[in-house]
Amino acid sequence: MWLPTEQDKYGVVLANFRGTVQNGLPLEIGDTVQILEKCEGWYRGFVLKNPNAKGIFPCSYIHLKAADIKNKGQFETVVPKEDTVITEMTSTLRDWGTMWKQLYVKNEGDLFHRLWHVMNEILDLRRQVLLGHLTHDRMKDVKQHITARLDWGNEQLCLDLVPRKDFSMVDPDDISVTELYRLMEHRHRKKETPVPASTHHLFVHMKSLMSSNLGEELEVFFFIYDSRENRPLSERFFVKLNKNGVPKSPEKTERQCTLFVDLGSGDLRKDVYIVVHIIRIGRMGAGEKKNTCSVQYRRPYGCAVVSIADLLTADSKDDHLLKVYACNTESDWNQIHENIIKKVNSRYNLSGSNTGLAVALQLLHGDIEQLRREYMAIFTRGVSITRKLGFSDVIMPGEMRNDLYITLEKGEFDKGGKTVARNVEVTVYALDMDGQILRGHVTAGSGEPGADEYHTFVLYHNNSPRWAEQIKLPIPVDMFRGSHVRFEFRHCSTKDKGEKKLFGFSFVPLMQEDGRTLPDGTHELIVHKCEENASLQDCARYLKLPFSKANLPGNNQAVKATKESFWITSFLCSTKLTQNGDMLDLLKWRAHPERISDSLSKLKEIDGSEIVKFLQDTLDTLFGILDESAQRHGLKVFDCLVHIINLLQDSKFEHFKPVMDTYIESHFAGALSYRDLIKVLKWYVDRIIEAEHQEHIQQVLKATEYIFKYIVQSRRLFALATGNQNEEEFRCCMHELFMSIRFFLSRKSQGTSPVTHTQAVFLRTFPAVYGELLKLFTVREVATFVRETLGSLPATTQADCPLEAVKLQCIAKTVESQLYTNPESRCILLPVVLRLLQSHMQEQKDLVMCGHILTSMLSLIRREDTEAAVSEEVDLIVDSLLGVLLRTILEISNRPQSTGSAMRMQFQDVTGEFVACLLALLKQMKDKHYQQLLQSFTSKDELRDFLLQLFTVFRILIRPEMFPKDWTVMRLVTNNVIITTVLYLSDALRKNFLNDKFDYKVWDSYFYLSVIFINQSCLQLETFSPSKRKKILEKYGDMRVMMGCEIFSMWQNLGEHKLNFIPAMIGPFLEVTLVPQPDLRNVMIPIFHDMMDWEQRRSGNFKQVEAKLIDKLDSLMSEGKGDETYRELFNSIIPLFGPYPSLLKKIERETWRESGISLIATVTRLMERLLDYRDCMKLGEVDGKKIGCTVSLLNFYKTELNKEEMYIRYIHKLYDLHMKAQNFTEASYTLLLYDELLEWSERPLREFLNYPMQSEWQRKEYLHLTIIQNFDRGKCWENGILLCRELADQYESYYDYRNLSKMRMMEASLYDKIMDQQRLEPEFFRVGFYGKKFPFFLRNKEFVCRGHDYERLEAFQQRMLSEFPHAIAMQHANQPDQTIYQAEAQYLQIYAVTPIPDSQDVLQRDGVPDNIKSFYKVNNIWRFRYDRPFHKGTKDKENEFKSLWVERTTLTLVQSLPGISRWFEVEKRELVEVSPLENAIEVIENKNLQLRTLITQCQTRQMQNINPLTMCLNGVIDAAVNGGLARYQEAFFVKDYIMNHPEDGDKIGRLRELMFEQAQILEFGLAVHEKFVPQDMRPLHKKLVDQFHLMKSSLGIQEFPAYVRASPIHFPNGSPRTGRNSMPNILSPEGGRVVPRRSPLSYPAVNRYSSSSLSSQASNEVSNITGQSESSDEVFNMQPSPSTSSLSSNHSASPNVTSSAPSSARGSPQLSEKHKHGRENSCLSPRERPCSAIFPNPLDPTQRTIPHPAGDSSLPRSDPNISNPDKVVRLAPSSWSLDIPLSDSVGKQVCPPVPPRPPYSGSPAKNIRSQSPGPASRSPQKTCAPPFTPSPTECQSAGLVANSPVLSGSYSSGISSLSRCSVSEASGTEAPASDHALPTSASSGSDELFRRENKTPPPYSVYERNNPRRPVPLPHSLSIPPPSTDAPPIPPKPHQLRSGKPDVDPRRLEQVPRPRPLPRKVSQL
Repeated sequence: MWLPTEQDKYGVVLANFRGTVQNGLPLEIGDTVQILEKCEGWYRGFVLKNPNAKGIFPCSYIHLKAADIKNKGQFETVVPKEDTVITEMTSTLRDWGTMWKQLYVKNEGDLFHRLWHVMNEILDLRRQVLLGHLTHDRMKDVKQHITARLDWGNEQLCLDLVPRKDFSMVDPDDISVTELYRLMEHRHRKKETPVPASTHHLFVHMKSLMSSNLGEELEVFFFIYDSRENRPLSERFFVKLNKNGVPKSPEKTERQCTLFVDLGSGDLRKDVYIVVHIIRIGRMGAGEKKNTCSVQYRRPYGCAVVSIADLLTADSKDDHLLKVYACNTESDWNQIHENIIKKVNSRYNLSGSNTGLAVALQLLHGDIEQLRREYMAIFTRGVSITRKLGFSDVIMPGEMRNDLYITLEKGEFDKGGKTVARNVEVTVYALDMDGQILRGHVTAGSGEPGADEYHTFVLYHNNSPRWAEQIKLPIPVDMFRGSHVRFEFRHCSTKDKGEKKLFGFSFVPLMQEDGRTLPDGTHELIVHKCEENASLQDCARYLKLPFSKANLPGNNQAVKATKESFWITSFLCSTKLTQNGDMLDLLKWRAHPERISDSLSKLKEIDGSEIVKFLQDTLDTLFGILDESAQRHGLKVFDCLVHIINLLQDSKFEHFKPVMDTYIESHFAGALSYRDLIKVLKWYVDRIIEAEHQEHIQQVLKATEYIFKYIVQSRRLFALATGNQNEEEFRCCMHELFMSIRFFLSRKSQGTSPVTHTQAVFLRTFPAVYGELLKLFTVREVATFVRETLGSLPATTQADCPLEAVKLQCIAKTVESQLYTNPESRCILLPVVLRLLQSHMQEQKDLVMCGHILTSMLSLIRREDTEAAVSEEVDLIVDSLLGVLLRTILEISNRPQSTGSAMRMQFQDVTGEFVACLLALLKQMKDKHYQQLLQSFTSKDELRDFLLQLFTVFRILIRPEMFPKDWTVMRLVTNNVIITTVLYLSDALRKNFLNDKFDYKVWDSYFYLSVIFINQSCLQLETFSPSKRKKILEKYGDMRVMMGCEIFSMWQNLGEHKLNFIPAMIGPFLEVTLVPQPDLRNVMIPIFHDMMDWEQRRSGNFKQVEAKLIDKLDSLMSEGKGDETYRELFNSIIPLFGPYPSLLKKIERETWRESGISLIATVTRLMERLLDYRDCMKLGEVDGKKIGCTVSLLNFYKTELNKEEMYIRYIHKLYDLHMKAQNFTEASYTLLLYDELLEWSERPLREFLNYPMQSEWQRKEYLHLTIIQNFDRGKCWENGILLCRELADQYESYYDYRNLSKMRMMEASLYDKIMDQQRLEPEFFRVGFYGKKFPFFLRNKEFVCRGHDYERLEAFQQRMLSEFPHAIAMQHANQPDQTIYQAEAQYLQIYAVTPIPDSQDVLQRDGVPDNIKSFYKVNNIWRFRYDRPFHKGTKDKENEFKSLWVERTTLTLVQSLPGISRWFEVEKRELVEVSPLENAIEVIENKNLQLRTLITQCQTRQMQNINPLTMCLNGVIDAAVNGGLARYQEAFFVKDYIMNHPEDGDKIGRLRELMFEQAQILEFGLAVHEKFVPQDMRPLHKKLVDQFHLMKSSLGIQEFPAYVRASPIHFPNGSPRTGRNSMPNILSPEGGRVVPRRSPLSYPAVNRYSSSSLSSQASNEVSNITGQSESSDEVFNMQPSPSTSSLSSNHSASPNVTSSAPSSARGSPQLSEKHKHGRENSCLSPRERPCSAIFPNPLDPTQRTIPHPAGDSSLPRSDPNISNPDKVVRLAPSSWSLDIPLSDSVGKQVCPPVPPRPPYSGSPAKNIRSQSPGPASRSPQKTCAPPFTPSPTECQSAGLVANSPVLSGSYSSGISSLSRCSVSEASGTEAPASDHALPTSASSGSDELFRRENKTPPPYSVYERNNPRRPVPLPHSLSIPPPSTDAPPIPPKPHQLRSGKPDVDPRRLEQVPRPRPLPRKVSQL
């Protein structure tokens, strides 16, 4: 039976449990479980991380832990009974674990590994804490380490800052908000700015000396040297090295490592150095032989120097290799380091090129105890301490030190009867008063133990040696008296014996007879002569002698006159001995009572360090004198006491305050002193007002704290000794003292008078007195003292008075004092504190201090205190400060931020403190306080102002920048206080501001606050981790739902006043509805319905609701860019407005059902597009997805919503995307949408986007110029010309000839670019997006995309797959089925398609150059084609052509390409099947065109080699793969086929004609091939000729039929225009030399060939050639026929395409060189030619000819063979004829790239379409020749072939080599002629115009622009590129009256129905 557990409540899983039993709960090791019930070895419960899943699990899998149970019962929670640090570690590590894995996924490897190490470290530390074996101190260190690691990890992972107190997490409910704020701020500051250490230490590790000439032992001395003062700052560190240059005792690290301690910040300067002196131990001369002398001497070796400042920047881990220098002259050794520092190069040199000292140097910061913790390894392995000379910057009490430093400076000695100077060595001994040597008390430096003696180094032959060697004598204090130091001088002989002969000595006693030690400074000692045998053992004999020349009596001149002297410098650093005689006199005052007064006076002159050494003795002396002679010396003793107290205020001695405190508590015995102290203090206070000089009185008042300590302690001692006698007298004295104080404090002074400063001094020290007074008086008495004293301060003073700030400081210390923490005294002090605080806050002065005070006050109000006391305090604070607190926060928040970072931080701090105070105060307020507060307002206006202020402040508190982003704890507390307060105040809002008293401003502020409260990011629980969400819900619940319920309640109370908030609150409430919280949405949806209902009642529609909704949705998207939260919010609106039941059900019950549902449908569709836009905009680079999504949204705003402003905004967003992607043509079309909305009028337009305020004309002009520039950059010059014309018309109509001229020049430059510059024809690709995973605007749709330059199918496929990385590429071209459409995946189907141009009039016209035609082939394209071969019926294995059909798909787009996007959706699909016979006809037509092209190229020498022609001929003649023409004969010429397909008779005939034609072309081709074939390929040629004859015979051709011979085969581009002679034999190879006519720039040909039925090898050379025969009477022209493969087409430029003909053959002999030069290159079009272009209609009246006599040289430009290099217009040939009469030689007119501008007829905008030139069309140059009409029979010879598509070029998408098929763009099946087709190239007929009705937006094409509409200026981002020299910039339009809008072409209006008219807004966009 399952029983609820009592004790077993919480446990940890020990092993994985799969939960395979019935109702089993799967468990993972480490999970924590909460146990609910138990039954026979099984538990039932849940895992804490997923409390919803409950189940059973075995007891043996669980390790139970003790836990506390809260809310016992159904909703109980379990908290483990363990250290809070352990609990935090556990939960934090769990959270980190999940995020740690994500770091790996995100490829953040560095943080991943660092976090892994930290997590392991925390686990180890956790294990140590759980074991419980740590000491208290160690446990503290471990916890500190743990919390530091936790904080680091939280910061790295952007988690919340955890408030802690003593390493434990703090519950915000257990402390006040102000205390919480202080904890958070303290941790934040600690994280931001570590406090710089004031103490520094230098770690030195001596590694080795590297040198090639070692061999002797060395001594190395390190010390720190101040080059500014030329003195050492530290002792020396001494290391002994062996002969190899490494330390002698490597196992003893303290002998090679040291710490130079107690360096101040001032010592880390550039001029402070580490100096290293190296002394060698060995022979006198470094090069002496080893057996010369056995005695060793200390001799100078070298010196190294490094600046301490270099260590501040160097890597502390690096070893330093110091250069070692030696001095040039040995006598300069004592100052070698100075010379190196000063770089006196003449006095030193490198001791060796490879000599270096390897040392590790590291600067450490902090006090020594801190270093012991942080650098434990250094101290555990051993390190010697090297002290500073003298005391450190801070002297610590208890520090014992007694070091005497002696520096052996120099000596002066005579020769002693020698011929050369002596080698002097000094030996130093320390001896006690008995003459015994003090063992181990002579130290050369730290690192080595002390010795009995010290030997200086020896300078060779120097009677005036200078050593500057420092030694330390650490002699104990008790041995100091009577001790002395003896210096023995010896001459070191360099002879064989090497003996050291004593020749003199000096000595110096360490202490004088009066007890003073040897004074610091330099001493000149007397050198006493002696011999080696002289007995120095009896020191009493020589101690009677004088030791210093300074101390000699005057009559001893003989000794003074001696030259021999020895100088030393002594320095004593002692905490027990003094050199000061005045100090000794004071301490021995009883011995000399007459000197007391002098000694007291001199005390102020004694150095402070001497006083603190003897602090206790000095104080005993002072109080002893006071007790014995108070009347006589009382004032002086008091002054001395004040001096000593103030001395301890100095930072150097502040650590001695505890020493004085200890003295007062334990050693002070002056029981009678209090009377004298009170008396003198009162005497000083009473003199304050009259005194002229206040300095001394101020010094007295500074010492008030300790004076009161002495008074109180003295009184306590007296009361203890006497049984509390004289109590009343004491109290009376104290009251009188305080009366004097209050009197002087109440003095009101003008300005900054001395009295004011004295008042300030007292106020600074006064709060320190409270604690002392409490020792003798009750709490209430002391509180009364303080209240009266502070209350006596003058109320108001000048603004600049320093007393004001000091007042606040005093109040602050009072509030933080022990006195104020007592509730009994707090009620007494609170009024005076509040009064001072209120006055400062009202005047906005010293706000930082006010904030501190208020924080301290509110931190003391705790819920544990009695309810009445707390209530009374809260009442007082609310009455005094609530209003002024709100005003202060508003004032600070609205204050402009100052530039200084320090000031800004200060404002931020004070704002945070005031906010915390406000929150703490509101948190303490109960219902009673709110009632009292509301009753305190005397009028509604006051209440209204208060509520508005409070709501405004709450909005400020909700701002994200209010607190640092990781202060989630603080934000949650803030929100909890806000919602509690709002709930209290909502009743006041309902009672006071409804019905007739309705106040819109208050209600609006309330709703606005509620909305931003719900939407703030810290309350969006969905974004948090499960554990964090669970904690928040347990503590606070979902505050969004609570606020939502309050909004609903308040909304229901509004009644008819709801109309005031419609439509204003629609947007904000929609924002709330978007929050993904179901309960909140359930609450808010009725409000939405209510608003719709009220709007319907008022206006009968939803226009305002709709407008607001759309604006708000769009703005939400813009604001939340890149924010994942908004993505989720947007997702939530689809269920809201889509299938969400409650709203729709409510609407369906209303009378306005239809309009309501329509509104919801519109918003839903907009939402889908906005969601797609949001996803796309998150991507990095601009791609098709972004552009397509923007186009979709832009069209929606125009066609469905009719919102012009949003439409224009998205036009510019799309424009920016295109410009970023360098889609200049698409950018131009996009900007044209805005341009079309504007008119040429003077209507003023407001500022919009980046456009300035300007007239509509100016903005449209600017847009025109920008669009022209972009069309130019996109090489879409024809469109730019149309806009140039329109702009030129405007300039012309206003007589602005300057700009007109520039515009015409720009137009001319665009014409030049058309003729001169190369343009690549893009590929087009059909893309299908299938599957539900695609964005809405792509899903299950197909598009045609315009590829980039040089982009082929493979590259395009890769690009699309990179844009959609999750998509699957479909490998077939068939239409997908429904399973693909409905799949939860992404499928891409991509293949190449062929454009079908609409502009047939240009393409069919003869004589139009290819670089003009190429534009019309790939621009303004609506339809595209794709061919798929397949076999119908049974496939004939012998001849597959019989059943090879082609499925031809024609795609029609919603808009033409190019347009505002690179891709447009397919609107219509048409499917046609091409029979095998038709396919064969197309294949042979294409092959014939290919052959002609190659033959022409070969004939005109455009091919460098003949291989392409050879391969093509070989492929056709010897068709080994497909069988050649014979297969077609077998398939279609057999009787069975003819009988079964009688309807194909004409087609069979056509096929036969083409086959004969191919044979004719092959015969001519072989003739040309024979002429050019190289010798080594002759056998192949012969084989081809043989095969050709076989082929002819197989075709049954002996001689060509008459109709073939008679039919001329025209040039595709018209006949040549030179003077022509008859052609006797066009097939003769002798007529093969052709003069090429080429355009100025060679155009890379486009190969669309694949293997056909007639060839196995495709040719890559495609070009259009006009040729002139070599004999000038033979003309031969050819044109290519490209084709496409099934999925890709390859453009390639062959090097064989062009070649130069001899200059002698380039035309008429009359041609000038200028004209000849223009024909260097030929622009070769890659597109095939339609049949109508190859065989022009002879009756076409638009094709005019201009007569030109053959030999006329007067008009060279009219010669059709001559291109004008100025105009750069190239004329293309018109036909290719095998037999053409001489009389047919006529010129053809060139068609311009765009139709000429017609006579002005209204607006030029409506004329922007391609037109055929009329009878008056212009010639490329002016001519006087009249128009000439050709004979109607001129081209009749082509009649047999002209009406059939024999030579029509085509695009094919055949997949196999057997399916080469294509159809002409102009073939009847593709473009049937329409009877009512319009003669414009802008569209393909009115039927196409009318099929695009309202369901799609109107075409965005420059060809289809409607009547001019009002125009908008271009933002600065749409900057026009700098104009080229061809198109100079247009200057500003002259300011003159513009005409009204031009006429509108009525035909144009009929052609394009406008879907939804845009209303003219007055918004002036």
